[in-house]
Amino acid sequence: MRRERQDHTLQPTALVNEAYLRLFKDGDVAWEDRAHFFGIAARVMRQILVDYARKRRAGKRSLGERVDCAVSTLADPRGQDIDVLALHQALDDLAALDPRQAEIVELRYFGGLTEQEVAAVKKLSPATIRREVAAARFFLGRRMKGGR
Repeated sequence: MRRERQDHTLQPTALVNEAYLRLFKDGDVAWEDRAHFFGIAARVMRQILVDYARKRRAGKRSLGERVDCAVSTLADPRGQDIDVLALHQALDDLAALDPRQAEIVELRYFGGLTEQEVAAVKKLSPATIRREVAAARFFLGRRMKGGR
């Protein structure tokens, strides 16, 4: 949530509560290891934010208002706003080409893990994580600008 815009109406406690409910709705879960838990948790957080953005867009459409492209945005490190729904589609495209990069991006940005934490979870070096994030960021940036 620290990367969400400041006027975001979904509170961090509500996000964590919803993630907890989704993760443990079927009772005890047998996590294979830390990587499995963090991977699923990051994916659940991503899906909650995407669902939230879709609901906000649908609500604006039903009111007959113009849809704002930045209804729900994820701020990038340079301070630019990124449309969560466009990022979601671009991440799906990346996962089709390089699943490892997509998982690293999910852990890093939706799971909130640092480079070192992602490296430990994925059993890779921090330098590899930095390279993978840089490559993924390039791909995602091009895809979100309409490039192929």
